[in-house]
Amino acid sequence: MSQRLLAAVLALALVAPVAACGSADEAQPSEKRHLTVWLMRGTATDAFVIDFEAQFERAHTDLRLDIQIQEWDGITDKVAAALSGGDPPDVIEVGNTQVAQYVASGGVTDLTDRVDDLGGQDWLPGLADPGAIEGRQYGIPFYAANRVVIYRTDLFQQAGLTPPSTRDEWIDVTEELDSDEVQGIYLPGQNWYVLAGFLWDEGGDLAVRDGNRWRGGLNTPEGLAAVDFYQRLQELGDGPVDSDEAEPPQADVFAEGDVAQLIAVPGEAKQITTTNPDLTDKLGYFPIPGKTDGTPGAVFTGGSDLIIPADSPAQDGAYEVVRALTSERWQVQLATTMNYVPNRISLAGSVNSDPGAAAMAEGAANGHATPNSPNWTAVEANNPIKKFLTEVLTGTDPAVAASAADTVITDALNAPL
Repeated sequence: MSQRLLAAVLALALVAPVAACGSADEAQPSEKRHLTVWLMRGTATDAFVIDFEAQFERAHTDLRLDIQIQEWDGITDKVAAALSGGDPPDVIEVGNTQVAQYVASGGVTDLTDRVDDLGGQDWLPGLADPGAIEGRQYGIPFYAANRVVIYRTDLFQQAGLTPPSTRDEWIDVTEELDSDEVQGIYLPGQNWYVLAGFLWDEGGDLAVRDGNRWRGGLNTPEGLAAVDFYQRLQELGDGPVDSDEAEPPQADVFAEGDVAQLIAVPGEAKQITTTNPDLTDKLGYFPIPGKTDGTPGAVFTGGSDLIIPADSPAQDGAYEVVRALTSERWQVQLATTMNYVPNRISLAGSVNSDPGAAAMAEGAANGHATPNSPNWTAVEANNPIKKFLTEVLTGTDPAVAASAADTVITDALNAPL
């Protein structure tokens, strides 16, 4: 899952006591009501969790929190079982692209009437949009992470170059950097999240809904323009055409010292400098450039939303937890501690002290999510977009390759649940 990839890159180890799930809502008026909250490993530090629990309970004297840390492996089945089992936790953190799947299975509270109270007009679109199903809001944006360009400041300076502000400038800069000794950019052939950003920049999408049916969006003028730009950029380096950023690990490739640029979440910089300490003071960041100056390129927004199970007997208390976690105070604290992007556009400046997070927050304003279908996980499982990219990069006619990929996407999205 995309959320797992981004969480794995950014995660800090978090250890918290594990307790049995469920809510005790049949307490006497004089007793504290217990609320169980599931957060994912890597979302927050121990100190954040302890501080949040203490401050929340101080402000809500009738409530007691039990925050339990969950592992990403196997979480989809665990959440689905909790939602259908009659005794779920009261609040669950889920990957933003997973909301549609959970809503389709039933058991998620509709929070549409709470959007204004939660500052919904200011939410990052890449978190808010996948949390809305059929015009109703089920997932509440929690935090985001997205890709930026990590670059070698020393190589840019030696060439007399500055970070580009448009896609055309990006091609020009990368061409100047590319040589026999240095790759202008390392871009693996199957980095389909990067392709998706170029596709959104063109005004298209990976799939579009037409009435009650979905159809793939690659064999379109927008899709073909996106893959053309991808190919032009990818050829200015030596990235493999038949693998993605994980094989080989692209941070390891960059750490070898002969790459000028890399598209990644900022957290990969730490992996690079750990492997090659000589690069510690030679890395910078800029948002992926867009088609026009002043508008960052579109990016896939990974991150998390918060949902409230419909079977939670403590709906009001659960909402108070969601409201607190998504409030300005805790959003800023989480973002600055973990180098995430806050859930609100207006809070982007809170991470300006960290250059990687600042570039990420700038790009997040043009964030997007994968098609909002509960079947999208089936598309990713047999990812035809990766095959499409490899075929184009090895000489197949783009329209032919795109048509074949669209057929797989269309069939998967329209299959019965």
